[in-house]
Amino acid sequence: MSEANGKLRVLLVASEAAPFVKTGGLGDVVGSLPVALASAGVNVSVMLPKYGFIPEEWQERMEHVCDFNLNLGWRYPYCGIERLDYKGIDFYFVDNEDYFRRDGAYGYFDDGERFAFFSKAVCESLQYVPELACDVLHCNDWQTALVPVFLREFYQGIPLYENIKTVFTVHNVKFQGQYSDDVLGDVCGLAGIPAAASQLSFGPKTINFMKGALSYSDILTTVSPSYAEELKMPFYGEHLDYMFRQREDSLYGILNGIDVDEYDPTHDDTIASRFSADDMSGKAACKAALQEELGLEVNPERPLMVMVGRLTAQKGLDLVQYALESLLSRTVQVAILGTGDKSYEDSLRYFDWKYHDSMRACIAFDSALAHRMYAGADMFLMPSLFEPCGLSQMIAMRYGTLPIVRETGGLRDSVTPYNHFTGEGTGFSFANFNGDEMRDCALEASEVFWTDKDAWRSIMRNAMETDFSWARAADQYIDIYKGLHPEIELAAEKPEPAEKPEPAEKPEPAEKPEPEPKPKPAEKTEAKTASKPKAKPIPKAKAAPAAKPIPKTTSAKPKPAAAKATKPKATKPSAAKTTAATPKPAAKPKTTAATPKPAAKPKTTAATSKSAAKPKTTAAKATKPKPAAKPKPAATPKPAAKPKATSPKTRSVSGLKKKGSSAGRG
Repeated sequence: MSEANGKLRVLLVASEAAPFVKTGGLGDVVGSLPVALASAGVNVSVMLPKYGFIPEEWQERMEHVCDFNLNLGWRYPYCGIERLDYKGIDFYFVDNEDYFRRDGAYGYFDDGERFAFFSKAVCESLQYVPELACDVLHCNDWQTALVPVFLREFYQGIPLYENIKTVFTVHNVKFQGQYSDDVLGDVCGLAGIPAAASQLSFGPKTINFMKGALSYSDILTTVSPSYAEELKMPFYGEHLDYMFRQREDSLYGILNGIDVDEYDPTHDDTIASRFSADDMSGKAACKAALQEELGLEVNPERPLMVMVGRLTAQKGLDLVQYALESLLSRTVQVAILGTGDKSYEDSLRYFDWKYHDSMRACIAFDSALAHRMYAGADMFLMPSLFEPCGLSQMIAMRYGTLPIVRETGGLRDSVTPYNHFTGEGTGFSFANFNGDEMRDCALEASEVFWTDKDAWRSIMRNAMETDFSWARAADQYIDIYKGLHPEIELAAEKPEPAEKPEPAEKPEPAEKPEPEPKPKPAEKTEAKTASKPKAKPIPKAKAAPAAKPIPKTTSAKPKPAAAKATKPKATKPSAAKTTAATPKPAAKPKTTAATPKPAAKPKTTAATSKSAAKPKTTAAKATKPKPAAKPKPAATPKPAAKPKATSPKTRSVSGLKKKGSSAGRG
């Protein structure tokens, strides 16, 4: 598939992507990740449902590509494919008005049928749209979970599909796509396939779309390293923890990024004053403007703590209710923006009424006000019960607003707690889901704000300089794609090896000063060759795209190096025990037993070793011309003080075997 242009082709499939449709973090990911992948040399396309509520400005720009009817159980519904170019990326939209011309994306009685149709349309469209031919199908969340299942059960044996590998990303395991088992046969057409039926089954008369993807996909990823580990625990796994434990060798966690161009305090037009990590003077102006806008006391010495997001139990609103009165009594100002459960909305309105000069509850969705709150606040509160990744804390740090988070999921991975002794840190955190711990953590942050302005500015700088760009995450996804298709090179990789080896192979002029400058060109060539592997980080990072494989790669990498180093070490101890003239044959275990002739030499070597005089050994070797040509290994007896290098040699063999097995898992 990719031989035509030499690029790795990836088809990203999801139920939403900004700016076309967005209901949560999934839309941000699918809207930004393809751009970063394309800039790194990947040929990437995106496929989405064509919802009826997509703004007309986008629908008018779509062009019709093709249409066909597909088989969905006993149905043969219409399927149209529309295409739109956005930021240099081809976005394809699956059109069927019966399924997608509605007021919302989710929440309908036939969601199982709607997204089963979408998954089947993705697989079927590869035969009708040549541009969709791909090497990797990257699916996201339960709405696309049937794509790997359909691909394996209905399309194997067709040459177009044989080389396609699948990646499935879990953005929030709480939403899995559970439906009646009637859907298995009536809609999916899988009831007559025992393997599919068993792997989708989830309790009495229930099937689970996400469970199917966890069983059928080649690689599983999630949106942060810590969340990848938490998914294997019953508390976080939502009854699928056993599946994540079974597939832990194929499970990776990659921390999401944010759009650093949209959330940039140096170019943001929605804030009162622009600022940067080098010049934070505008931050104070943003705070004063926000205090005035919200009707709070304009006082730079009062810490302003904000919260932006959905008002749900998952976001830790129970802790906020518990600790809010205590914080407000300590002159801390609090402002909360968002909508959600009515009980939380009413509770926040009560605190707004009671502490009107210090507390403001904005029960609304206002993107511009959110920007001003990110820029003008001192602290950002995010005490989530669980958080797969979280983007708000990253945005807050981008604006120098220090996060106060609970150590879970992506919050743990993105926020480094402040260390009073070293000065390191980008925010403040607490471990347990406990209201007292959250209150104490917030008061600790306030204490630093009040008493140590230099430390506070240092933490702000650390937070603003943290790299949360999508380029970092894209590199890790590319490592996974390359692990599935190591035979395909990225376009960006091709010029590097062609340009760099040429200057490295020109040490010829250094041969002219033969008498003394010989070692100098040797040093230069060594430095150049050592720099080559640094220029190729992708092959080294194949098996380390996430938290779990990191220990595997770090332990696996030194093993081949040790295996190479054991070859000279294994010859030196053999020289100490038998002869100094037989190090090279010792590297071949079969020939070591066939060396009875040098057995006459141990007497001389024993005498030389006891005398501990190097000239005697060289003199003994000088009697024979062939051994005399090998004084160099004998001239370095110091490393021979480690004669037990043979035991690492046997370990390195097992280590190489382990490495090969882990690489085989992809």
